[in-house]
Amino acid sequence: MRAAGIAAAIGGPGVLALALLALLHRVPVMPAAIAIAVVAAAAVALALLWDADVERLLLAVRSLAADDEAAFHAAASRLWLPGHGGLVRAVLRLARGLEGRAARAGREMQGIEAIIERQPDPLILLGADRSVERTNPAARAVLGADLAALLRQPVLRAAIERAGADMPAQRVALALSVPIAREFEATVIGLPADEAGPRTLIALSDRTRERAAERTRVDFVANASHELRTPLASLIGFIDTLRGPAADDPAAQRRFLGIMAEQAERMNRLIDDLLNLSRVELVEHQAPSDRVDLAGVVERVEAGFEPRLAARRIRIERNLDPACPPVTGDADQLAQVLQNLLDNAVKYGNEGGEVRLVLAPAKPGDAWPARPGVVLTVSDDGPGIARAHLPRLTERFYRVDKGRSRSAGGTGLGLAIVKHIVNRHRGQLVISSDEGKGARFSIWLPAAPATPAASPAG
Repeated sequence: MRAAGIAAAIGGPGVLALALLALLHRVPVMPAAIAIAVVAAAAVALALLWDADVERLLLAVRSLAADDEAAFHAAASRLWLPGHGGLVRAVLRLARGLEGRAARAGREMQGIEAIIERQPDPLILLGADRSVERTNPAARAVLGADLAALLRQPVLRAAIERAGADMPAQRVALALSVPIAREFEATVIGLPADEAGPRTLIALSDRTRERAAERTRVDFVANASHELRTPLASLIGFIDTLRGPAADDPAAQRRFLGIMAEQAERMNRLIDDLLNLSRVELVEHQAPSDRVDLAGVVERVEAGFEPRLAARRIRIERNLDPACPPVTGDADQLAQVLQNLLDNAVKYGNEGGEVRLVLAPAKPGDAWPARPGVVLTVSDDGPGIARAHLPRLTERFYRVDKGRSRSAGGTGLGLAIVKHIVNRHRGQLVISSDEGKGARFSIWLPAAPATPAASPAG
């Protein structure tokens, strides 16, 4: 059918012209009939050759599209009409040029992909419908399941609406309160529209460490200076006394030097706790990743308390469930948590009394998260804590009984350190107490994920 159409297009005008001349008696009928037959036959032959070449051209182009250059050349070599060979060579040059451009574009895209994937700051790409189209590894590591909560913040949504390809970048401050307090600065950039519509890029910069450092400096000036003033005033007073009235009184000198040593030790403990608290707060937003055997940590810390336990004639009743799984954590910080809790139990428990230390897997029915975890509980038999004080025990420098706390060597920072370490471990701290029956401190920590079984050696 296609060859007939081609033949009609090629020979039709000539056949019509000859027939018209014959009808007008301009040429003899018989020669005109012969000429018409020759023209028609030539047109049909040429049409068949043309049609065959078109088929070979289509086969050559399909072979080139399939990246089968051998089939392409085989099809091109069977062309009959000379003009089609030039067309084939032009198609080949065009295909190779497009292939080179595609290869360069691919390399450029790989470079862009590498930059995005290795960017240390979180990047979030939103589609035209404001849904998350893509995130880089930093965003997935830092935000994880909290990404949706971040994007729902009104200040960020407003910045996204204001952002456009012809608008300057929008910068806003953001804060996430769970699972721990974190602060970000978001830069929202509108990207030019393409076939999928306009996109929006959000670049996040974690400012948690900087803000924590600022708050630490403010707290140090506001609170630490007040806490240091009393022992410093005592030291200055005793030094003046030793230089003056007690200069020749050995008994007074020994008594005053003992008090001065206590005050200096108090300042030393305060500074140590402030430094510890500062270090914990600076890394609180970075969850630990090590597997820790909490039972081993308990045994090491308990061994270090033996002299103090003996001095106050306090015994420890220990119950460590061997079924406890490892936890995801920082062994040094978890040891510090247990040390602070045991320190409080020894300080405020009854002399000659008992401290209970329990480590057990979290039960599904308890008031803990549903996922697997471990609960560490430290309880004493001291005077207990009034219910009104419980919500404030983890505040910096908060003391239930300031006089007793200072005489026992407390700085008011131990439970604040515990709270921040537990927050960093994505755990929970619960404090309960009955007045006259002691206090109980319970910590839930998430169990470490199971490690894949090692494959057998082949």
